[in-house]
Amino acid sequence: MKKIIIVAFLFIGSFATHAQTQTQVQETLTWHTDLNKAIEISNQESKPLFLFFTGSDWCGWCIRLQKEVFKTPEFAAWAKDKVVLVEVDFPRRTPQPEQLKLQNMQLQQFFSVPGYPTVWFAKPTGLVDGKIGFEQLGRSGYIAGGPTVWLQSANEIVSKFVPNPKPTKKEIKEAKKKEAAKKA
Repeated sequence: MKKIIIVAFLFIGSFATHAQTQTQVQETLTWHTDLNKAIEISNQESKPLFLFFTGSDWCGWCIRLQKEVFKTPEFAAWAKDKVVLVEVDFPRRTPQPEQLKLQNMQLQQFFSVPGYPTVWFAKPTGLVDGKIGFEQLGRSGYIAGGPTVWLQSANEIVSKFVPNPKPTKKEIKEAKKKEAAKKA
């Protein structure tokens, strides 16, 4: 009887440890929903955007990708160093602000997302005709094999990212002079 109780405690303890690890991983990652804020961070940190198109409350493959890859310590460590995470969500039961729905629909159209889950890696390129432009680096979706296999594929795409050169002090002064001349 003692052996059964000990085995039961070990079994329950392993689930508790796994749940605690999952929670810690989620707490270390920041998933942005405001595209403008994510672009600002992308430009400051010279990292590509990681746009995760998902149906968070209904898409089984999206949930599976998150569980098998995005909620792992390997992914968390990789993402902190390599990308700016953006969740582009299309829930069915969870309400969203209209502005967020509009932003997400525009992103879905721009990237021609055929289904979920889809992950686009992109570099913001600035405004084109009053709209934000992107250089599309590549896309992915669910890949069986866990975080190691998924991250190998992601690294191939991220390797295409070339950061924008930092402006020199002289270029910044000239831009400020032009801006002041326009206002005058």
